[in-house]
Amino acid sequence: MQSEISEIANRIRELREVCDYSTAQLAKELGISEETYIGYETEGNFPISTIYEISKMFKVDFTELVTGSPARLDTYHVVRRGHGMSFSRYEGYRYKDLAFRYTDKIMQPLLVTLNPTDAPASLVTHAGQEFNLVLKGSVAVVFEDKEIILNEGDSIYFNPTYPHGQRCVGDSKARFLTVIAE
Repeated sequence: MQSEISEIANRIRELREVCDYSTAQLAKELGISEETYIGYETEGNFPISTIYEISKMFKVDFTELVTGSPARLDTYHVVRRGHGMSFSRYEGYRYKDLAFRYTDKIMQPLLVTLNPTDAPASLVTHAGQEFNLVLKGSVAVVFEDKEIILNEGDSIYFNPTYPHGQRCVGDSKARFLTVIAE
């Protein structure tokens, strides 16, 4: 059991480091002393409530953080720039998460440029999970029955087995980064 607890602590430590948090910063956000937090990391005795708070803080699936197995998204998860987390932290964690968890099949990040005059993308499906981060302009991620508008710094993480496509919205070119893990 101790090794399982230690693995949870290792995953939390990795998450904290990837998101560029010190032990003092994370302890402060959790409302506990730094000494207590360091004890959790070194002894592997995180209370379940603290693991849950960390999963919410970093937008990571609780089950994935506890078990180490990637959670499969049913639909999608959107993070808006400036809503609780800087997109650089989110981008850094999610890219590393995808690259680390799906080492058998991973595409390199693709930079996509969309013009306002481009025809709407055909709806496609594929296995795995997809992460899009808007770098410039506005992008509409179109699902079979809805359209989600993302602006600079917004990101979306979704299950691409649902028919989806992207198109430029607005009068200027849009650019987004996409990572697809199968």
